Amino acid sequence: MFNKAKTLKGYKLHSLDEEIGKVEEFYFDDQYWTIRYLIIDTQNWWPGKKVLVSPKWIERVSWSESTVFINLTCEAIKQSPEYTEESQLTRDYETELHQHYDRQGYWIDESVTKKHCR
Repeated sequence: MFNKAKTLKGYKLHSLDEEIGKVEEFYFDDQYWTIRYLIIDTQNWWPGKKVLVSPKWIERVSWSESTVFINLTCEAIKQSPEYTEESQLTRDYETELHQHYDRQGYWIDESVTKKHCR
């Protein structure tokens, strides 16, 4: 079964603990043709704050419940570096984000893949 990514817009995001917001938008990497981040609006849970989460951290999607389940705690997301429309998505920001969640950056995986493909 195939579903379009845009179908996820508006889906609830559920952490390991509880529902924490909704999927608002995506960051698409046009060099590698992949979605790098989901922009999560936590306004119903944490007023005014938006955060980025990697699709690699998604545990599963329930199409029938319109919910994305993510393998992060509510507290980790609450303490995550905030994302604003004015934010620059730089490697420093990404590094801080991945370090905060104690996750390896996608660029490390891609670096290893490039070495093996040469």
